[in-house]
Amino acid sequence: MITSAQLRGARAMLGLTVETLAGESKLSASTIQALETDVASADMKALSALRSALEARGLLFLAGGSDGTGGAGVRFKHWSDNEGIRPENLNATNDD
Repeated sequence: MITSAQLRGARAMLGLTVETLAGESKLSASTIQALETDVASADMKALSALRSALEARGLLFLAGGSDGTGGAGVRFKHWSDNEGIRPENLNATNDD
């Protein structure tokens, strides 16, 4: 199950307002704010709609411990080719 912190983080990563996300998820702004505050008592249909809207924008929700360590998280599904040099490709020849 995703957490309220993941929902807040996902919206922040995408730079979305509550109102924009409400329109995309077909939920009210107050429902989104409630989910971002307390997901434990959430309506599962609303939570599913919100998650689907965020995943459609390219986010992936990670369960706690899914990568061997750490807690629940959020990341982008794909690395964009326009994001600069990947860390494993950094070297002295491409220093500015």
